[in-house]
Amino acid sequence: FLYFSEMHGISFRIQIIVKEVLDTDILLKLLFHLPVNYPSTLPDISVNSDQLTRAQCTDVKDKLLEQAKKHLAEPMVHDLILWIQQHLKDVVKQSATVCNEKTTLSKGTSTEDDIWMILLHLDHMRAKAKYVKTVEKWASDLRLTGRLMFMGKIILILLQGDRSSIKEYLILQKTSKVDVDSSRKKCREKMMSVLCETEVQSQHKRFQTFEVKEYSTLEELQKEFETAGLTTLFSEFVPPLLK
Repeated sequence: FLYFSEMHGISFRIQIIVKEVLDTDILLKLLFHLPVNYPSTLPDISVNSDQLTRAQCTDVKDKLLEQAKKHLAEPMVHDLILWIQQHLKDVVKQSATVCNEKTTLSKGTSTEDDIWMILLHLDHMRAKAKYVKTVEKWASDLRLTGRLMFMGKIILILLQGDRSSIKEYLILQKTSKVDVDSSRKKCREKMMSVLCETEVQSQHKRFQTFEVKEYSTLEELQKEFETAGLTTLFSEFVPPLLK
């Protein structure tokens, strides 16, 4: 997966297999977002793996960002990939040790463990009515909640739900003929970017339904994010879309 925009930079996914970590091979899925002023600015990095816990994935991400700071102002993605291939074993072992030292009081009581959130940006919708209906159906079928938000030319999709359902939604979004091109022929979505993908935190409000909403001002849109405890998410990803 590769996405490029003069406004937002470039996003791409890399999958690597690291052998013999905790007696197994680890498939590591890395998402890099390089802002337009990279490498003067650090990349955003997302780490996923079916063989690692969320805590371990977070530790891997933190270690990669630590390494990235050492390479500031110089191209670093290749070096980061080489580094994690060489050091994943140590990071995972250290993470497992820290986890074992923590109390287990919360074990089995967390209801938010599998709830994830993703924020998507769409460049346009030519066949808006059909597109909106399709998004609503996918969200309903996959039991995802959130918002499809329109503000001027900005189109955002905020989804919450099981991580597997969100992944399935992304596949549908990228592979289905959901819109029409300039010749009114059915086409796939080629101008979508993943602005953020993260686990729902305790300060985040859970959406109970999926709604389509239109906002006349940026302040109205901002209030929607603030009400959901997503002020940081808004300030980090939405204002740059206006530039």
